Amino acid sequence: MKNFRTQNGGRNATALDRTNLISSQTFSEQANSPSLSFPARLNRWRRRNATLLLMALPAVLLLFVFAYLPMIGIVVAFKDYRAAKGIFDSDWIGFKNFEFLFGSGDALKIIFNTLFLNALFIVTMTIAALGIAILMNEIREHSKWLTNFYQSALLLPHFISYVIVSYFVFAFLNSDNGMVNHVITAAGGEPVSWYTSPQYWPTILTSVNLWKHAGFNSIIYLSGILAINPDYYEAARIDGANKWQQIKGITLPLLTPLVIITTLLAIGRIFYADFGLFFQVPRDNSLLYSTTDVIDTYVFRALRVTGDVGQAAAAGFFQAVVGFLLVLAANWAVRRVDKEKSLF
Repeated sequence: MKNFRTQNGGRNATALDRTNLISSQTFSEQANSPSLSFPARLNRWRRRNATLLLMALPAVLLLFVFAYLPMIGIVVAFKDYRAAKGIFDSDWIGFKNFEFLFGSGDALKIIFNTLFLNALFIVTMTIAALGIAILMNEIREHSKWLTNFYQSALLLPHFISYVIVSYFVFAFLNSDNGMVNHVITAAGGEPVSWYTSPQYWPTILTSVNLWKHAGFNSIIYLSGILAINPDYYEAARIDGANKWQQIKGITLPLLTPLVIITTLLAIGRIFYADFGLFFQVPRDNSLLYSTTDVIDTYVFRALRVTGDVGQAAAAGFFQAVVGFLLVLAANWAVRRVDKEKSLF
């Protein structure tokens, strides 16, 4: 009798669970039913995602205040801006401010320098950051202490001001007593006047950029490596794959979408130069302008001399529009190869 009651109770409990499951499924179907009015569906969606919306609210507000709200100032690029009149009451002059950027003989040079150096930075930074991330992942598997040490050493340059970095570079490249010239003369060579030789500066700026930012950028790829399922590597080791084969067959293919996304974002800012790098490190030396002068430094010097805010706004507007078009073009090229790996 007791066993019968126990079995009967178990059957009743199972039936009750099934009833609850069917009821919950029915409620879910009703919640997503297209027959509900739009306000009802909106309220239900808001209740379900209230926590996520609250978490995103500070970031959305910051983005709106510092990224979208200032876009009203784009109108300055088309006006003869006068502080006394304000933005909207200043005289409209159309595209005359853009003549400052494209009408001078230096336009092609500074645009080429901006594109060439930033493209060089993107390629070298991607390779260096990927390499550092892979090496850091290998070290992490063997020594936690070494991992912490190397991470700190690689991240430290990112937080050093370019004013300080410019003095480091000057200590290395000073013509009179710089460390590099000491090494060259000790090897029997002739010292080089680095600050009067513009042909060397694309390499110098690329090296400084890598030293300062490669460690920081490697964090993104290291995070991507840590997110890869370890079972893939275990299966590869069972099949006899060595470290290089694991990197080539597992790590790099699975990191490809992340590399594409970061590259597309970098292309969006390819017309924006790192002002500290291009202004502080060459020490604003006019003898180096042929290879180090970019849009940002050119506009800064012109603004410092003329004080014309409209011309600076026109240059910024040009950089933003061209960067946006380059992102669309690069994303279109990625979609042609593989739709799954495109940004949008």
